[in-house]
Amino acid sequence: MTLRIKNKQFVDDIGRTVLLRGVNLGGSSKVPVTPNGATHIKTNFTDHRDVSFVGRPFPLKEADEHFSRLKHWGFNCLRFLVTWEAIEHSGPREYDKEYLDYLEEILKIAEENEFYIFIDPHQDVWSRITGGDGAPGWTFEKVGLDYTKFESSEATFVMQYRYNPNDLAKYSSMHWMGNTYRFANGTMWTLFFGGKDFAPSSTIDGKNAQDYLQNHFFDAMKQLALRVRDNSRVLGFDILNEPPEGWISKYVDGSEWEGKSDVLGHVFTPIDAMLTGAGHTRTIGYQEMKRFGIKETRKDELNQGKISCWLEGFEDIWKKEGVWGLDEFGNPKIEKNEYFVYKNREKVDFYRDYFTPFLKGYTKAIRDKFPDASIFLTGPMEGVLKGERFELEIPPNSVHAAHWYDVATTGTKKAMLKANYNLITGKPVIGKENVRQMFISQLAKIKAYSNSFFNGIPTLIEEFGLPFDLNNKEAYQKLKTDPKVAWDTHIKLLNNYYNALDANLLHALQWNYTPDNTNEWGDLWNLEDLSIYSIDQRVNPEDINSGGRAIKGFCRPHFVRCTGIPKKMDFQMEEGIFYFEFEGDISIKGSTILFIPRIHFPNGYNIKVSEGEIQKDEKNQVVSIFIKENGIHTINVIKIQ
Repeated sequence: MTLRIKNKQFVDDIGRTVLLRGVNLGGSSKVPVTPNGATHIKTNFTDHRDVSFVGRPFPLKEADEHFSRLKHWGFNCLRFLVTWEAIEHSGPREYDKEYLDYLEEILKIAEENEFYIFIDPHQDVWSRITGGDGAPGWTFEKVGLDYTKFESSEATFVMQYRYNPNDLAKYSSMHWMGNTYRFANGTMWTLFFGGKDFAPSSTIDGKNAQDYLQNHFFDAMKQLALRVRDNSRVLGFDILNEPPEGWISKYVDGSEWEGKSDVLGHVFTPIDAMLTGAGHTRTIGYQEMKRFGIKETRKDELNQGKISCWLEGFEDIWKKEGVWGLDEFGNPKIEKNEYFVYKNREKVDFYRDYFTPFLKGYTKAIRDKFPDASIFLTGPMEGVLKGERFELEIPPNSVHAAHWYDVATTGTKKAMLKANYNLITGKPVIGKENVRQMFISQLAKIKAYSNSFFNGIPTLIEEFGLPFDLNNKEAYQKLKTDPKVAWDTHIKLLNNYYNALDANLLHALQWNYTPDNTNEWGDLWNLEDLSIYSIDQRVNPEDINSGGRAIKGFCRPHFVRCTGIPKKMDFQMEEGIFYFEFEGDISIKGSTILFIPRIHFPNGYNIKVSEGEIQKDEKNQVVSIFIKENGIHTINVIKIQ
């Protein structure tokens, strides 16, 4: 059953409003299957052309098992992760046919299991080689960068080099984000989005680096669009995950840069990054999380070996463009501090001047092969929450696919239930109820943004979640001694998040489901451990719930399809009471469908409707309501004690 966008909602073939609730699939899809790309495994990345992602997120033979589990938990939608590297790792236009064949087959199985799907070309800080995932390794060589020198020149900070099990301070979770401001990531994204303006001398095979890189990315995604366009359940394509600006709009000396206060680890200004990448030693401040804020705790001299990561035969692009140079004593100095801020005496705007043209090109590329594809797009999480306006031309048939996290809990890996941090005000929030109301308010702002700035398109929270290794993996120890309470804290946190989503009637996909997650290495990527499933928790293969973490927190009652307009949804978990209200429309045929999971109603439930016929399907954990009158309808589901 296909979906279309109508009046800010997703509606099915017969006109019912559909709620999308699901997961990101999956965390380990960021890294290759062979050789094993888990980030705790040491590598120098010289095998980057000879990798395979076939089997991400799981082998075909395991697909029905995982899809059945997700369906049993009430999910109906998947944000399906792929990477540019997975498709085009061997070299330019050398597409991995075996991987594309695998993707086509795994998504057919998802279709058979009745999941709605959209494709996420995922990236974090450009690529695996720069501490994240996304782009192929050969992209560095094409612009003249020697990735084998990234580590020694401080151009990157990656777990594969830095992690030391005997000194966990050497590499801790979330520090991968510091690569955003280091040389390799800053250079690649500036070239990708703004090469024609900021690096006109950087050409590859007769094209500017910007056109070359974007066109190869577009063409790689077109290979996948061709494979999925006939899949009735594929809704469309996400844009690049959380696309960064590189150095666009930033002063070279880092002045007027508010974002540096949020960086963990070493804080590189653009000039710091350019000079360390070019082989100069720089003194860089180091920041750590201290209670409710991030503070600088020391300064370090980096790249003391004076290693340059430019390939022999290539000039330093930024020196060549005159961004920096040497004084009479041979010391580096800034020549054009406003280089990335103004062009032709006009102040640049990343979203208007660089992201909009990219979005147009990407949308055209996808829709040339998949005309009906919806485009899922997002903006910076903090900027959206603060109501900053992004000058962005929205393609028709688009979805505001926002990201939202409890930043205090995620950043500290401690449950911030009684006290939290307001990203908008920059101040602490004290009290359980105030924390809950903050979440509701933040999500309301995101939804309002879709109306005020994004032309009234549907809102989907495509990423939210929590670390399961809270308090130094406390839950994993409790599972051995007192399993009944091991997940209590996680369930409370998830209940807060889902209550806020329900209060705003929002579509949402949790980050994430990683089928090969382990308690030791989490999602196999940079010490993140946010998967709702782990093979280490799968103690009974005969139990479909086995392997699930804090299941009561995310497997919750909700409406699935509604013959009318949803008005209110509320679940009181402790009391076992679910309420749904909608404005019914009898011109819409079919039933309103609710998901009522046994895990919250083990002894059954009583259900009362203001009007309509009730049909229970205990096997599939759903209730259907057939109404005969227009107007407001209420449904109350109460747990039998």
